[in-house]
Amino acid sequence: MTRADIGDIPTQNPCAQCGTPIPFPDWIEPGEGRISYLWKCQACGYHFEAIAIFDEPVTVPLAA
Repeated sequence: MTRADIGDIPTQNPCAQCGTPIPFPDWIEPGEGRISYLWKCQACGYHFEAIAIFDEPVTVPLAA
């Protein structure tokens, strides 16, 4: 089974509008078989969502 890890968070994703690298996503939402990332470009203000879909379920540890 695959596990989501802080080291797995994508960084430097290019803005879908202007291409400027975005250091990290504003929001991460795990779901069944996928993780959604919300990105906001500081250069042009464009918001967009990227979704990673996995063949195996992703387990996200719960906070204690």
